[in-house]
Amino acid sequence: MRAVTPTILLTLLLAMGWCLPAQAQNAQAPATEAAESPSVDQPTAPVVVDGITLFNVRGVTAYPAERRAGAIAERIRAIAANAAVPVESLVVRETSIASVLAAAGNPVFHVLDADAGLEGVSRQVLAEAYRRRVAEAIERFRYDRQPVVLGRNLARSFGATLALVLALWLGLKILRLLRGTLDRRLRSRIQDVRFHNIEIVRAEPVWRGIHRGVNALAIFLAILASYVFLNYVLLLFPWTRPAGNHLFAILVGPLATIGRGAIGFLPDFVFLIILAILTRYTLKVVKLFFWRVGKGSLTLPGFEADWAAPTDRIVRLLVIAFAFVVAYPHIPGSGSEAFKGVTLLLGLIFSLGSPSVIGNLVAGQSLAFRRAFKVGDRVKIGEHLGEVSQIRLLSTYLRTPKNEQVVIPNSLILNTEVVNFSTLAREPGLILHTIVSIGYQAPWRQVEALLMEAAGRTPGLLRQPPPFVLQRNLGTFSVDYEINAYCDSPHAVLALYSELHRNILDLFNEYGVQIMTPAYEGDPEQPKVIARDRWYTAPARPSDGATTATR
Repeated sequence: MRAVTPTILLTLLLAMGWCLPAQAQNAQAPATEAAESPSVDQPTAPVVVDGITLFNVRGVTAYPAERRAGAIAERIRAIAANAAVPVESLVVRETSIASVLAAAGNPVFHVLDADAGLEGVSRQVLAEAYRRRVAEAIERFRYDRQPVVLGRNLARSFGATLALVLALWLGLKILRLLRGTLDRRLRSRIQDVRFHNIEIVRAEPVWRGIHRGVNALAIFLAILASYVFLNYVLLLFPWTRPAGNHLFAILVGPLATIGRGAIGFLPDFVFLIILAILTRYTLKVVKLFFWRVGKGSLTLPGFEADWAAPTDRIVRLLVIAFAFVVAYPHIPGSGSEAFKGVTLLLGLIFSLGSPSVIGNLVAGQSLAFRRAFKVGDRVKIGEHLGEVSQIRLLSTYLRTPKNEQVVIPNSLILNTEVVNFSTLAREPGLILHTIVSIGYQAPWRQVEALLMEAAGRTPGLLRQPPPFVLQRNLGTFSVDYEINAYCDSPHAVLALYSELHRNILDLFNEYGVQIMTPAYEGDPEQPKVIARDRWYTAPARPSDGATTATR
């Protein structure tokens, strides 16, 4: 009795809903039609037994359609599980407000005029159709659970499993055979496509793409075989049949959605492919053009060859930016608020989190146009002296004379003075200079001659242009003499300075000219020079070149 209560409640509620408009039909026909129209649009729910939908029913607010459909399906399963209830006992009883479907004298569910309105037929015709569907469901329910049928289906599932394993094994063998055939027949035929020294198409990516395509096809066929196997096995047993019926929707539903979206996106997709191809080959043409400019095979008036690489990067960036602007409206979802929000967030993060990176990038590009230095130059940047080993977009790498690597941000170089020892070293040459302080008692002509002789004895210093001496300062106790000599090897500056200083010390000691110390209190009793016989005091040993030079 309790099981029938919800059905009786639904019957009374729906009957009241249909009787009231019927009584007012003559008085307010338009109002009645307006009241009945939304009632037909109320949601329905399917009655499902063993994964098979028998029919749809509707409900009301107090008794929703899902709850009603679940109760009806539960009663049908209970009757089907009771072998004492014959299928022939399933009959339809007519009442004034509903057609009652009963089994062995017990009501199963009611068919209302509202249900018939959904199908566009009379209540009696619909009730008879429902009775036949329920009878078929009961017979199928009992048949599927017979031991003989279950055993037969179990054997079929076992055979399907063996067939799947065999198919996958054969597919793996065929895949290996196909790969070997491709390696033997196609590998040697795929070559790089080059224009001069520029690679247009590389053979290795093409070959990897062919292999990946074959692998993708093999994976697709394996997934398809697994799906057919799984769907077949699930449909064999009544307990797994609902999952089997929904397996296609679960797996293929998202693919169908993607497919429909892809079909709608196809014109934009073709446009993006053409744009990508044009952009790719435009970048290759730009790279080839500036490569030739950098090599000197193509000259532009007023354009330096050193500007080719940074200009190439700028032009390529502009081409990519233009392509992105053109492609943006054709990207799926570019007009959605979510896409705009994500791009805005990324732009905000990029602008707030990387100001120094942007500054270094801009500085790295501007350095090339300043022509401050190039790779291999000996430079001094701030307090760092060394050879330029690398020039990157964000930083510049120096190798110091102590074989240390110094990484300097490009933005710092842009705001710091740069001394380049290599730019003018070859023409006319880099001037090395050093200062000595000599007392007034030494003739200035002798001092200048000694300094010129020291420069002449130093290998690596140029004879032309000739060295020269400047008197930089007439101090309180001494005169500052500066020897200047040219060299064309900026990388040997430290060694040349050391050799020049050695020769100055030797010559001034040899001729008894005292080099003044920074602090002066008075002339010493003996000049502060070293006699020649003490020049090679142990453990020092004279070399042949040094002995010859001092004679």
